Amino acid sequence: MKAQNQYIKLKNGSPILTADIPVLSYNDFRVQTIKLLLDFDKAHCSNYFAIPKGIGFQLIVIIAADVNHDFLVFSHQLLSIETALESLTQDHFAFHIFEREIHENFNIQFLNHPWLKPVRFAHNRADQSKQIANYPFYHFDSTEMHEVSVGPIHAGIIEPGHFKFSCHGETVKHLEIQLGWQHRGIETLMLHKKTDLQRTLLAESITADSAIAHTLAFVTAMESLSQIKVDANLNLERTIALELERLAIHTGDLCGMCTDVAYQLGSSVFNALRTPIINFTQRWCGNRFGKGLIRIGGTHYPLNEGLKSDLILVLNEFESRFVEMAEKTFNIPSVIKRFDGIGIISKINVGLLGCVGMVAKTVGYKRDIRLSHPFGYYKTVEFEPKTCISGDVMARGFLRYQEALQSIQLIKTMLELHKSELVSSKPDYKVVLNPNSICVSATEGWRGEIIHTALTDQNGQLEWYKIKDPSMHNWKALELSLRNIEISDFPINNKSYDLSYSGHDL
Repeated sequence: MKAQNQYIKLKNGSPILTADIPVLSYNDFRVQTIKLLLDFDKAHCSNYFAIPKGIGFQLIVIIAADVNHDFLVFSHQLLSIETALESLTQDHFAFHIFEREIHENFNIQFLNHPWLKPVRFAHNRADQSKQIANYPFYHFDSTEMHEVSVGPIHAGIIEPGHFKFSCHGETVKHLEIQLGWQHRGIETLMLHKKTDLQRTLLAESITADSAIAHTLAFVTAMESLSQIKVDANLNLERTIALELERLAIHTGDLCGMCTDVAYQLGSSVFNALRTPIINFTQRWCGNRFGKGLIRIGGTHYPLNEGLKSDLILVLNEFESRFVEMAEKTFNIPSVIKRFDGIGIISKINVGLLGCVGMVAKTVGYKRDIRLSHPFGYYKTVEFEPKTCISGDVMARGFLRYQEALQSIQLIKTMLELHKSELVSSKPDYKVVLNPNSICVSATEGWRGEIIHTALTDQNGQLEWYKIKDPSMHNWKALELSLRNIEISDFPINNKSYDLSYSGHDL
């Protein structure tokens, strides 16, 4: 007889009772996980984490079923930390980062994992003897190879990360990236802070360039767990803000990519074009990154007719100049030489790594929460993500161009639907959460899927809060895409990914 699947289906932002999560033996848990992830086009692992339960732990996996809008959730109860578990990584490499994190936090052992090295050196990690200054870098025992270390402190005002290049001449054979320098303990603070406003401010601070996307994931989880219904107008305003964030960051990244290949015209124009977008966000809510705009149950900054008129003027002036500059950039030989065929990540490796968002879309995967697990306004439209196939710097740049144009059209459509005369409620900072519940809240930030998972206890208090930024999946892709190219190509390759240190480190 064919074994039946043992999981519960969740829709994005729809809570269930934690008691309804199936608890499987580890063998069944492992077999089902591997089976569900056989087809990279149909599913990927969105999150996998452990929660202390009594003297043991509950291991919870969240599989994104990308073709039917479901999250598939199931678990295993580990009764003793003395019990070692067979690693999932040996069968599906995307689990490497999740198992490393679980091991670092709780000292749970995974047999046959390729390397259980630290992820971020969390303040409350199980083994305090492991120090960030003594990171176990991979080392080549060779007289022909040499190592180049960069960071964690870098020139300019950027986040810290330690990059170690193992090179043969000028060719990079291996890149290893050590992160953790930005760890602040956001997930723990989410439990310690007792007011919803404090937690909202934490969500805004996960990574500043995705403040709107992360805060939207947080407030959606809180609203769902407290049964707050958000009106259509507020959903439109939030989605407009999310697409403005995507538009601004993509434009800024194109500026950075042009800078890294010494294309001064593109650098200057894209930099100038980004400014009116973030300046509009500041006029709307008082902050260029949208902090203060997204709040539980309502808003302090409704989108009025004056702001809407301003935004239409900004977008119209932006679009023509943006298209002209982008077309020049992607057709000028000096840029093509530095973009085309540089930093390739293959489709099979993207699938094996479980990459999401932009990295997945540059090799042809339609891995976009707006399509696979729609939320807010996206539930009402047929959204089709933009994709490329070459997986190189050119693809990562050109995808930004295409997504920026798509964001403009989405915003203009939403502005036509928005009714300024309908004013949304004020925010609610004293929500009452459903007890013994779990909610998976996902948004599509400009880097890719952002997952916030909230669990409550019997008193309706947050018992656990798990955050996953898309960079968690995608840093390994940057490492692999630098292999067998010159070390001088690292800056443009790195910028074309523009991954988050703080989003990874939490």
